[in-house]
Amino acid sequence: MITKFDSSYVGTVDMEKLGYLGTPINDRLYSNDELASALHKAVAYAKRMDGLGYDTFWMAEHHFQPEGTECIPNLLMMAMHLVNQTRNLKIGCGFNVVPMWHPLRLAEDYAMADILSGGRVIFGVARGYHTREVESFGAPLTDQAANREMFEEGVDIIFKAFNEERFSHKGRFYTIPPEVPYRGYTLKEISLVPRPQRLPVECWQPIQSGSARAFDFMAKHGISGVIGGGSAEGGAVDRHMDEFRAAYARRGIELELGEKLSLGYQFHIAESREAAMRAAATAYEENMKMFGELRLVRALTDEQIAAMRDPRLVPNVKLPRIEDAVKAGGFLAGTPADIIEQLKAVEKRYPGLERISCSMPLGTPLAVTLEQLDRFANEVMPAFKPMKAAAD
Repeated sequence: MITKFDSSYVGTVDMEKLGYLGTPINDRLYSNDELASALHKAVAYAKRMDGLGYDTFWMAEHHFQPEGTECIPNLLMMAMHLVNQTRNLKIGCGFNVVPMWHPLRLAEDYAMADILSGGRVIFGVARGYHTREVESFGAPLTDQAANREMFEEGVDIIFKAFNEERFSHKGRFYTIPPEVPYRGYTLKEISLVPRPQRLPVECWQPIQSGSARAFDFMAKHGISGVIGGGSAEGGAVDRHMDEFRAAYARRGIELELGEKLSLGYQFHIAESREAAMRAAATAYEENMKMFGELRLVRALTDEQIAAMRDPRLVPNVKLPRIEDAVKAGGFLAGTPADIIEQLKAVEKRYPGLERISCSMPLGTPLAVTLEQLDRFANEVMPAFKPMKAAAD
C-alpha cells in the first residue's frame, strides 16, 4: 500500500531552449553564480515539500558540470543545511557515489549527519555513471568490473564501520587499518567514532541493469532499491521486482512484491493528459538528451544518441517522445484523477510497495516545479491516506 511520497532534484539550473531542437547539452555553459543557484533551488524545493506531507527529498551527488545539469557535489553537507531549513522532511542521499569516496570518510560523515539531524538524513549508495566524475577522482568507471569491485568493497567497509565496534578489512583496494605503530602497539583494528545512532542504517541504492549479483549484494546488507523512470519505460519493473524479492528469499527473508522498493516517476498535472504532455514535452526531451547519452535509458540506438547531441539530425531520426513515456507508464501526465488512477493500479499490482517518488524532468523551471509539488500534494496524495487520517 502506497503511504510515502517523495520527490527528487538532481541540481539543475533553470535552462533555456529546452528539448531536442534546443541547445545541445555540450554547448551549455553557465556562470558560477548561475551554477550556485542550483543550491538555492534545493532549499526552495525542500521548504515547499516540508509541511505538505511528503516523506523524503532526494538529491543526487555530481561533480564538474558547467553545463548546469547536476550541480550538488556533497549531499551530506547539503542535507545538514536542509534539515535546519525544514522541520519534518527527511533528506535522502540519492546517491553517494562510493568509488569517489574513501569508505571510512563517507561512513564518518554519514554518522555525523545521522546524529546531528536526529535521523532525518537517509543514506544511499551508487557506483556512478559519469566518466568525467569518477575517473577524475582516481576511481575506475571505464573498467566496469573494477568499478563494481571497488563499490562492493567500499560498501562492505562502510557497513562494517556502522555495525561493528571494532573492525579490520583487507581487500583489493583497501587495507584497514594499516599495520603501523601507534602509542606503543601495532594497529590491528579500528573504530568509527562516532557510529550512527540509528542501527541498522537505512540505505537505498538505484537499480539499473538489475543483475543477480547486484540484487544479492543488496540483500546481503539489507539495502532497499529505487527503480527509476528509465526502467519503467523499458518494461523492466516486473523483472526487477521479482528478482529483488528472490535475492532476499535466498537469504531467508520473505518480502511482499514491491516491499523495500521505491518506484520513481516524472509527472505533470494539467487540465487534461494532452495539456500536461504539451507543457512538459521539452523538459522531458531535455532529460532524455542528458541521460540517454549516458546509457541510462534502455534501447536507444547510436543514431538516436547522435541526434540528441545535434539538433540538425533530429528531423530525420525517430526519437523517444513524452507520449511514448506516458503510454509506457514511466511518466504520469494528466488531471489529478488520471494520476490517482494510474498509481492505484500500481498499488494493486505491487501490494508490498509503500514508497513512490514523483519528480519533474531535468530543466523544469523552479516556479513550475513548486506549483506542481503543491498540486500533487493537495490533489493526488490525499487519495492514498488511510480513511481515518483523511477524515481527521
